[in-house]
Amino acid sequence: MPYSEPARTTIYRTRARIRWTRVAGLLGVIAAIAAALGYQASRPSPATPPVDAPSSEYRGLLSEPRREVDSAIPDGTTVFDDDVAGVANLDPALLGALRRAATDAAVDGVEFYVDSGWRSPEYQEQLLQEAVSKYGSAAEAARWVAAPNKSAHVSGDAVDVGRDATAWLSEHGAEYGLCQIYGNEPWHYELRSDAVTRGCPGMYADPTHDPRMQQ
Repeated sequence: MPYSEPARTTIYRTRARIRWTRVAGLLGVIAAIAAALGYQASRPSPATPPVDAPSSEYRGLLSEPRREVDSAIPDGTTVFDDDVAGVANLDPALLGALRRAATDAAVDGVEFYVDSGWRSPEYQEQLLQEAVSKYGSAAEAARWVAAPNKSAHVSGDAVDVGRDATAWLSEHGAEYGLCQIYGNEPWHYELRSDAVTRGCPGMYADPTHDPRMQQ
């Protein structure tokens, strides 16, 4: 039986109310989400430091200019480590001779480790005071550690090498102009260019016999 006009009208109105109810509900959900987002945005965010931010105990150090940390050399440093100040600040001629020797020594399985190289005056003074405490007097300490204004380490003209390098240089060092200077310090080497043709000069018993220390 065909629908009457009033019946159609009733159906249309019912469907319209359903659609409006759905739209109203959806608008309500959207409004609630927007309100929540607005609330989160209005809240002050906590002061979270960046991932790489240093902890508080280091901030004071980073606010000051970076200094050479007493020019001490890390374990395992070789004559090729340009990122270490104690190596990089050596006299270029000395460093070149060391690297040539180290390259040849590597054929014999010997690696040139550096125990000490260039030193800042402050670090040299620290070592001197430690030597005075260790040996009991300034005179005895002078046999092992020079004053900053006389030290070949401070000027970048001396290097203390590891045991394997010491043994290798004692035999081959003169070929590169690298000479042991003090009898009591077999690890201490300086550049003597004439040694390539004339051999290394005689050693001083210790630094107190070195004329440079008397000036």
